[in-house]
Amino acid sequence: MKTLDLNPFFFEGGPTGCLLIHGFSGSPPEMRLMGEYLAGKGLTVRGVRLAGHGTTPEDMARTGWRDWVASAEEGLRELESLCEQVFVAGLSMGGLITLHLAAHHPLAGIVAMAAPAYITDWRFRFLPLAQYFIRWVTPDIESDLTDSEAEKRLSSYRVLPVRCIVSLGQLMRLARRELPQVKAPALIMQGEKDHHVPVDSARVIFEELGTAEKEIVWWPNSGHCITVDSEREAVWARAHEFIVKHSRG
Repeated sequence: MKTLDLNPFFFEGGPTGCLLIHGFSGSPPEMRLMGEYLAGKGLTVRGVRLAGHGTTPEDMARTGWRDWVASAEEGLRELESLCEQVFVAGLSMGGLITLHLAAHHPLAGIVAMAAPAYITDWRFRFLPLAQYFIRWVTPDIESDLTDSEAEKRLSSYRVLPVRCIVSLGQLMRLARRELPQVKAPALIMQGEKDHHVPVDSARVIFEELGTAEKEIVWWPNSGHCITVDSEREAVWARAHEFIVKHSRG
């Protein structure tokens, strides 16, 4: 079995850039295939690796949402120095970071995929207290991917620091409060078979966005990681179509 490359990636292309941001406890491979596709269309693409990700859970435990955002902002600055315009696309927590960046930076457009607007698990509300007594949790979530090969395209931690889950909740609430500040064109995409975030999150985010230029796309045969699941190539193509539509020149 091929070993996944967990490093950040960069593909040099034309004057339009696209920053790709992976999800919570995940790593760049979940965005790499999309990055290769967009680079093949002539874009300059940077796929970041968020602080504490793609190494060990112990590394992650020393980080929080501000560190993850800082990793994305570093990639954004790099693309801004090379490109005339920059789009940002993120998956899951990467989608939250994408929305947060759009509230604070003049982006050409954003693509938020499988981003959570809220969490339904009742245990989540007790974690801010539990983090002082429990350091680690092992999520018991069955795969929701419809492509049997999709798991081979992913690498994420099996054990999670509780304090980081609490930090994820803080970022989620912040990003939702900031939605009215997002004025960049936005594409929201969601897999209908997602077991990780409430599927209705896509509609909530769509309705609360401050931009008038917004679209929402549902993928009926995709789980949470739509960038690697059964409809992945159509997902990449839809994102590229959005980027072309909102590009200057």
